[in-house]
Amino acid sequence: MLETTEATVQCPYCNESIDILIDPSDPSEEYIEDCQVCCRPITMRVTRFQDEVTVQTLEEDEY
Repeated sequence: MLETTEATVQCPYCNESIDILIDPSDPSEEYIEDCQVCCRPITMRVTRFQDEVTVQTLEEDEY
């Protein structure tokens, strides 16, 4: 069983660092999570390549 991974990302709205949990079972995913500081919706784009995980944070209207 794969365990979740913790990552620290920066909110694109308030620039605060926030901690998120990443599910390693999906090689790429996109989801929305509210910032723990300013409560605005952040689009999280998670990609994995071998052992490297990359998280891109976007404002709600960015694509």
